This record gives sequence, structure tokens and C-alpha cells, in this order.
Amino acid sequence: MERTELTPGYSISRVLNGLWQLSPGHTLAGRLDTADILHAFHELTERGMTTFDLADIYLGAEDVLGAFLRELRGSKGEGALTPDDIQIHEKYVPDYDILKTVSFADTERIIDRSLRKLGRDYIDLIQFHWWDYEVERYVEVAQNLVKLRDKGKIRHIGVTNFDTAHLAALVDAGIPVISCQSQYSVFDRRVERAMVEYGTSLDASSEAARGEGSAGRNMCGAGRNMGSAGRSAHIHQICYGTLAGGLLSEKYLDILRAGRTGDASLADIQPETRSQVKYLQIIDASLGADGYLRILELLNDIAREHGVQIAQVATRYVLQKTGVAAAIIGIRNSRHVAENARIGTLSLSADDVERIDALLAQYPTVPGEPYELERDPHSIFRSIIRMNEAEGGDHAAHGKNDAQNSKEGE
Repeated sequence: MERTELTPGYSISRVLNGLWQLSPGHTLAGRLDTADILHAFHELTERGMTTFDLADIYLGAEDVLGAFLRELRGSKGEGALTPDDIQIHEKYVPDYDILKTVSFADTERIIDRSLRKLGRDYIDLIQFHWWDYEVERYVEVAQNLVKLRDKGKIRHIGVTNFDTAHLAALVDAGIPVISCQSQYSVFDRRVERAMVEYGTSLDASSEAARGEGSAGRNMCGAGRNMGSAGRSAHIHQICYGTLAGGLLSEKYLDILRAGRTGDASLADIQPETRSQVKYLQIIDASLGADGYLRILELLNDIAREHGVQIAQVATRYVLQKTGVAAAIIGIRNSRHVAENARIGTLSLSADDVERIDALLAQYPTVPGEPYELERDPHSIFRSIIRMNEAEGGDHAAHGKNDAQNSKEGE
């Protein structure tokens, strides 16, 4: 699998293994097989997909990844992977109910809990999420992450689900942000409005880009050099929702073609996960059922020309977009390991991209900035989001409620 540098000295695989799907709160049908998931992790990392995306609020995900890291510690033989060969991207998502009061001690406690479950002494990238910009403490709380980085518990800082203006506020305050995780797919192109241009136009000579001052010094933690604390000139996009929870696949092309009404209808699709509930809302607000069928047919035509599947074409389309460093593909089992690996060898031609762009230009994308509608309490996009998961809904309980089971709307 190809790799990319998010900042000098820190590289990741361009396809990340997403672990939200390991949360029981995510799955509406079926059961998870932990042994098969661990088998998938071994196969994925052996194929170069060594970067994992998760959060403490995904019930069980940290425990499964921690078990995988313990297995790697016991690996023998020349060339065997070790836990240090794995990049871990976590989320820090303070509960909505405590945004006004969350302290450095609260933040450190959550990070320490993740470190214990993972069996690691540092996290490679912490991605900061903030529920309500009207609670104007997000810069202050982000600075707590800088303090934890200086203590060696975090290597790098990113954000997730920020809009352009509030990302810029963090950068202007000197927070060394190196990445932004955003939803990006053929259905949802909100990042193209302003976010990508902002992230790719930052001046490398700025103090924030150099990481000067206490927020930018090299630091050492737990006996290892943690690398440059500053970020590169650009803030890279790490994209989720690229496959719309699996809705970009041959399975759903067949379902739409065999629709009960004779015309393409979203009502013919029964969602299997909370992701699919959300992405059906996204499709309805963008391409609609007709555009959904047309994009599946086009992606299928291109996939056949390249000897791959719809999912690989949809992912590679996003990976070839300006400003995109990586895409997150959810992992629930070992069935799709080889298919995910093929993304690394696929290259779409200029004509392929133009054909997709031309079709999408006939339809609207979701309105607003990234995650803007999801923050709106009056929006349907808010319907599946749980905003008080990090503390189990009880901030006073501290460590008593470690069983969290959702994601911040992804």
C-alpha cells in the first residue's frame, strides 16, 4: 500500500483501517467475530495498511486493537511487524454536556484511559472534535492536547469534523494541526467549497507551520524521539464516508436495478448499520435515487475497465482529489482485505475522473460547510448522532463508565 507524509518524519498508509464498525452501536444486523477481525488486522498490516482510525467512544474498538498489538509483541522472526510499526489515530471528543467545564485533567484522564486499553505509551495522532462552536472554548481545550503532546503522550494533533473558519481559528492560535478528518465522497463534496483550498494554501513560513515556541519544539517521550512537533505547510484531508457505509457497491446497484417500483428508489434499501442510515440521508440530499443509480452504473463501468470493483474506484476517485492524504475504510471482517489492498495499485485516468466529475456536476452536493448540518439541532442529519459518549453520559462517574458505543456522527 502506498504511503504519504502528513508531516516530516511521520507517514501513514493512504488507506486507513477504520474501526467504528466494531462498535455494537453501529451494527443494526449481524454479529462481529473478534477472531476474524484480528486475522484481518494481521492481513491488512502485512499488506502495508498499518494505520488505524478509532476513538475511545467506539465501544470495544480500543480493546480489539490493543489485543492485536499484544499479538504483535509476541511476533518472532525477521521482518515481523511490531507495535511501533502501527500508526494509531484516535479521536478526542469531549461530551457535549461538559464543553463549558472540561479541564486539562479531564482531557488527560481520557487520553490515559485510551493508552491503557491500547497498551501504548503514546498515540500517534489525536483528532480533536468540538460539538458546539457557541461554547467558545475549543482553542483552550485544544491547547490541552498540546500540553499532552509536550508530555509525550501524543505525537501529533489533528481535527475531525471542523469547518474552515474554526480550523483557521485553531491555526491562528498556534495549534500545530497537521490533518483534518472530513466526510468526502461522490455524494458529499462539502470540503471542496473552502476547506481544501485553505488547507493547501497555508504558508510554510508561518509560526504555526514551523511549530515555533513551546508548541513547536521537538520533544521526547517514554525514551523515544517523538519527531517534529510542528506541522507541514498543508493541512491534509483524511476522508471518511468514501464508500457511504458500503452503499457504493455492486450489491446496491443490483438492488436499485431490481427496484419494486420500476424506478430507482431509496426505499428499496434496508440499512444494515447506523452509517447507512446517515448516508442514505446524504444521498437523498445530493444525487437522489436517480443520481445514485447513475453514479453506481458509471463507477461499475470504470471498475470493469480496470478489472476492479465499484468500491475501489470510488475510493481512488477521492484519493486522487487535491489535498487528500488518505481515506478510511471500515473493517468488520477479513472478507475485503484483498479488495482494499487493490486500491493501492489502482490509478484512474484523467478521462475516468472527468466522466465522474461531469456526472456529479449535474447534481447538487450537500449544502454548507463540512459537518455544518450535523451540528444543526433542527436537521435530520443530527438524528443518529450521540453527543455524550466519552463519559458514558455521566461526567461525575469518571472512569466508571468506560463502555462507550458510538462515533461523533461519522
